[in-house]
Amino acid sequence: MKHSRFTESQIVNILNEQNSGFGVDDICRRHGIANSTFHKWKAKYGGLSVSDVQRMKALEDENARLKRLVADMLLENTSIKDVLSKKW
Repeated sequence: MKHSRFTESQIVNILNEQNSGFGVDDICRRHGIANSTFHKWKAKYGGLSVSDVQRMKALEDENARLKRLVADMLLENTSIKDVLSKKW
């Protein structure tokens, strides 16, 4: 997945520029982004503050870590069951 050249806090600040009265076309031209990118960001980050975005990112990271942990445990459990189910 391609990484954005903008951080989440920068994205929130760009979105807040629209609330200041600037037009979407002006904002996109100034920051070098497409209109579709602006609207995708607005759908994802609209109405959030910088602290909310940081908390969301931390929760996503923790969720990914927990999913990996559960997957590893399931793999270990199935391998143990396979070994124990064989006749000696």
